[in-house]
Amino acid sequence: MWYPVSVAAPATEPVTLAVIKLHQRVDSTDEDTVNTQYGKAARAFVEKYCGVRYGSRTSVALKCDAFEDFARLPEAPVTAVAITYVDTDGATQTLSTDVYELRSDDLEPSIVLKYNQVWPSIQLGSRITVTATIGYTTVPEDVGQAILYLAAHYFENREAVNIGSTVADVPMTVDALLANHRRGP
Repeated sequence: MWYPVSVAAPATEPVTLAVIKLHQRVDSTDEDTVNTQYGKAARAFVEKYCGVRYGSRTSVALKCDAFEDFARLPEAPVTAVAITYVDTDGATQTLSTDVYELRSDDLEPSIVLKYNQVWPSIQLGSRITVTATIGYTTVPEDVGQAILYLAAHYFENREAVNIGSTVADVPMTVDALLANHRRGP
């Protein structure tokens, strides 16, 4: 079982303020603060909607109970990992990369044993920590476009939009652009 982790925003946003302003055809700096916030909110929405991180983050500590949990990592994509655990004597150990391999298969990363290796025994009740680098350094173009559309939607409609008898918080175009980037449960 993986435990919830709070993941900070990326150091740099995947879609810059300059690109957001260009998309919205905004020339002045009057709305820069609000457009920066809309860009961050759009990225956060897309991450939650897809179950994927856009914008790279380093040193994210993911914690689980057993090595069997490694079959499906809770974050994606994952580009690097280091694993620590508490051995049966109560000492914290770093697992050698000779024992495992990261399979960073885009939306479904996992950690597997290398041939002829075994997982070490851990102290009962302790947690295994995977310190990972997660997120895209460059977002797929259609995801970037979805972030732009959503930021523009927030800028133009500063509340939910009434379309006939329904209320739409997200334009249908965003859903269509993100359809192939959603991570399964």
